[in-house]
Amino acid sequence: MNFPIVYAVKHKNFDIRMASRSGGIFTALSDAILRRNGVVYGCVQTDDFMAAHVRAENADGRDKMRGSKYIQSSMGDVFQQVRNDLKQGRQVLFSGTSCQVSGLKSFLGESYDNLVCVDIVCRGVPSPLVWQEYLNYQSARNGECVSVDFRNKADFGWKAHIETMIFKTSDGSSKKVSSPAYKTLFHEKKTLRPCCYKCPYKDVIHPGDITIADYWGIEKAAPDFSDNRGVSLVLVNNDRGGELFDSVSGDVEMRSCRIEDSMQPALVEPCKMPPDREKFWCDFYTKSFELIVKKYGGEGFKAKVKRGFRKVGRMLKRK
Repeated sequence: MNFPIVYAVKHKNFDIRMASRSGGIFTALSDAILRRNGVVYGCVQTDDFMAAHVRAENADGRDKMRGSKYIQSSMGDVFQQVRNDLKQGRQVLFSGTSCQVSGLKSFLGESYDNLVCVDIVCRGVPSPLVWQEYLNYQSARNGECVSVDFRNKADFGWKAHIETMIFKTSDGSSKKVSSPAYKTLFHEKKTLRPCCYKCPYKDVIHPGDITIADYWGIEKAAPDFSDNRGVSLVLVNNDRGGELFDSVSGDVEMRSCRIEDSMQPALVEPCKMPPDREKFWCDFYTKSFELIVKKYGGEGFKAKVKRGFRKVGRMLKRK
């Protein structure tokens, strides 16, 4: 059999799909492991709105792993926990970026039949330091942050990438702030770890048994499958991944797709280091974060004018 085998996937449970970053395939795969009395490892948003990998033995713990976190995840002693579970004969699903999956395999030093790795396609890992400063910046303007959604699919649809933060104001009321600023900082690629510009996993070959991603380009690969509510791209990379994926066929809708119709930048090559990255970090350490947001996050006057013109252009085009 020639790998990878490519699918477009949507969970049949609409609520699960809406609670997920894309099409809900992670929930389906992890449910299968939990039904086998297995253990799931993945990234959650912590109480202070950072990111960390944790262990879960039930759906409640696993559900916290859904959704996007555009920050580097703290691993803690998760690799040691994975090894302990494997040695005790528990079936383990580990999910993370390709470099995290590769790191786990290197740490283990041997193959385990009861380990399934699911790696997530990414464009690069942003610095938690920038996110912390952005969080402080928004909190100073709006109050105590009580909720963060890095990609608000419910309000803006799957294809949009706008973070929404909810704040508790001084009078006890709630304030909802939706902004493209942090997304812009991420997409401009200046906040990524230096090694991301030389990532060896920007290819169709991945270290995971299954690779998952947002299915950008679904309109071309399977036009009838796109509804702006989220579709997962799934690459089944070997027989172990195939066995787990086949076991969830009753929980998902799927379309078999061609890899040629499924390519996206993160499957082709690493992102290029921006020429002004050094200037960004110099400004970051020496200027106010308000200046960073205006200069690099698209919140300055010129950027807002450009967005306004683009919005008018799209409206005229639709008409």
